[in-house]
Amino acid sequence: MRTHSKQFRVAAATLEPRKLYPPPAAVAQVKSAAFAKFDESVDVAVRLGVDPKHADQIVRGTVSLPHGTGKKIRVLVLAQGEKAKEAEAAGADMVGIEYVQKIKDGWLDTDVIVATPDVMGQLGPLGKVLGPRGLMPNPKAGTVTMDVAKAVKELKAGKIEFRVDKSGIVHAPIGKKSFGADQLAANLQAFMDAIVKAKPSAAKGHYIRSVTVSSTMGPGVPVDPAGYHQ
Repeated sequence: MRTHSKQFRVAAATLEPRKLYPPPAAVAQVKSAAFAKFDESVDVAVRLGVDPKHADQIVRGTVSLPHGTGKKIRVLVLAQGEKAKEAEAAGADMVGIEYVQKIKDGWLDTDVIVATPDVMGQLGPLGKVLGPRGLMPNPKAGTVTMDVAKAVKELKAGKIEFRVDKSGIVHAPIGKKSFGADQLAANLQAFMDAIVKAKPSAAKGHYIRSVTVSSTMGPGVPVDPAGYHQ
């Protein structure tokens, strides 16, 4: 049986039992309940009324958080020629198709991979390595594109990709403990707007079942989902 630390139990005791908090109050509660000495991430978990086993009920998309995630994103761009130069000028951390071979050799020291369409053929055999780690470039996520400069700038500014997992839950970072409550609330609103927009037409019944925000070490704070159009 899992036991929580004394600090966690003290933080959890600040929550009112069975209360659903309005979004601004929820993120403020997360900030006040966070007790770790490092700058904890603040994450959201949304349980959806979809069955991801069916392809027409998979929820996925991208969203640009207005205040970013607070995390330094390492971006690799697989491109050549002028496109490689554009990526470097836009602030990509690593650029060049030579990284395809490095990945084959086991290198995966990046957070996001952007690729031009002409390079995707070389990445096909690496799907089993990149796919499970969420690193495979995808046109829907804007990471397979000829406009590599735009993709790099958006990712550096706080654009994130989300996808429902097999249990029907979407997880995403919405900032850091050091963010202001208003910044976290704005990021949460932007993320939830994207979730609502991504609702599959095949989804029936109640779409947003529950929303919970938490810091890395802190307790989950239940958010009232009533304000999100379904």
